[in-house]
Amino acid sequence: MKILIAEDDFTSRKYIIKVLSAYGEYDVTVNGLEAIEAYVMAIEEGTPYDLICLDIMMPKIDGLRTLRYIREKEAEMGVVPEKRAKIIITSALAETDIVYKSFEEGYEAFIAKPMDSEKLHEILKEFGLA
Repeated sequence: MKILIAEDDFTSRKYIIKVLSAYGEYDVTVNGLEAIEAYVMAIEEGTPYDLICLDIMMPKIDGLRTLRYIREKEAEMGVVPEKRAKIIITSALAETDIVYKSFEEGYEAFIAKPMDSEKLHEILKEFGLA
């Protein structure tokens, strides 16, 4: 499995890497702009991400706008919903308006920080990635 971790907080980033590194190869970005660049590069190389862990609050471009860009790009390319990257939103902000707004943009799961590794493993099983 190919994974993109987009997380600006060092501690959260290290934790996500520790949990997900057992599932496949991963790339790490620290802001939304880098996440978009990594996503585009993977598409252009013909090796798209299977899973994207995306923090909502990131510098340069926030996670919500990053999510929107990814879904628009997939739609442009004619990617059917079952073949899209699975996106897990991670955030310390559990306010329902942000969660609902990002859900409308097309994420598959939400995990509040601090993250629970068991919940992350369950989500990966649900996605058929574990």
